Amino acid sequence: MLLVNHGTVYTMEGPIYRDGYVLCEEGRILDVGEHFADSSYACQKDQLREIDAAGCMVLPGLIEAHCHVGITEEQKGMEGDDCNETTDPVTPQLRAIDAINPMDAALKNAMEAGITGLMVGPGSANVVGGQFAFVKTYGRCLDEMIVKAPAAMKVAFGENPKKNYGSQGNMPSTRMGIAALLREQLTKAVSYARNRDPENPDFLMEPWLPVLSGEIPLKAHVHRTDDILTAIRIGKEFGVKVTLDHCSEGHLIQKEVAESGYPAIVGPAMTSRNKIEVRYVDFKTPGELRHAGVTVAITTDHPVTLIQYLPICAGMAVKKGMSFLEALEAITIDAARICQVDHRVGSIRPGKDADLAVFNGNPLEVFTENLYTVINGKVVWDKKARDKSVKLG
Repeated sequence: MLLVNHGTVYTMEGPIYRDGYVLCEEGRILDVGEHFADSSYACQKDQLREIDAAGCMVLPGLIEAHCHVGITEEQKGMEGDDCNETTDPVTPQLRAIDAINPMDAALKNAMEAGITGLMVGPGSANVVGGQFAFVKTYGRCLDEMIVKAPAAMKVAFGENPKKNYGSQGNMPSTRMGIAALLREQLTKAVSYARNRDPENPDFLMEPWLPVLSGEIPLKAHVHRTDDILTAIRIGKEFGVKVTLDHCSEGHLIQKEVAESGYPAIVGPAMTSRNKIEVRYVDFKTPGELRHAGVTVAITTDHPVTLIQYLPICAGMAVKKGMSFLEALEAITIDAARICQVDHRVGSIRPGKDADLAVFNGNPLEVFTENLYTVINGKVVWDKKARDKSVKLG
């Protein structure tokens, strides 16, 4: 058993406990509340590890809702870059789980920063890029790190598919071509679902079934207002779920985004405006969309912004209009809801995965350190023990 005690516990789906505790057993949260009654567990005291979180903030493990950790590996160059299969604009059959390297240093960086869950998948070179997966940030065997796979189907609008294929003289070279290819694929998928022969599955069509059933969303790379609106239009035409990823100009059409009912995963804003479609990138976008009624997550889009700066990006959103709690929700419970894994992660509630982070201050501030990361009830990062080991060494 693990007890995190005497901290300020932000449950993210309920009250804030000022002298709070979180009790974990067998990888799950057993209890959470205020003023731990240790007499209730006296008989198990020899099996109880306690973390004294006095003066600290205890949060559910942070969640990155859109990134390429483990697929675009750090320090590996071409050899470690498996982000885009740039040989065909339509590749729904690709699976992120076949490219994520658990040994990528960015996973360790994320875990040390208190980030316990990642939505990872292909990049935006293709109109249809393939299947994302939601994974934990600790482990050596990816199959044991998976929370949900497939978790989304990546699609992309705008400059990236145009540049990648238009420069080769292939379709798509226009935004019309991108939309037409996606509509064609979805139309084929609808027909396939209606007439599917279980005895003769089509490998290229099968990945569309969880999209059509609503089990997973289209994960739409959209920056400009016209691309955002096209993604909404196509999503409504086919009655599928959509997440509006990046949504850089979403604040310019916040009413339309809110009316769509689709959530937005906003960012990265801690980077240069190196393309025309990102010229209006701003940290004000998450707050303005949230205040318009949109469910919002904040993304680093690692490696565009390094994964460990996710809480700092949330802090910058507070600086530009989000409230502190809204920003916390954007990297915990709201990110989990958008990724459709909130039944397991994103908040501190009995029965959920015991994924926690213990910060020595406000996690959205630059000087704050993450002291402990807990994943599945196991302490996977202990800064104090690490510092002691380094000092002794």
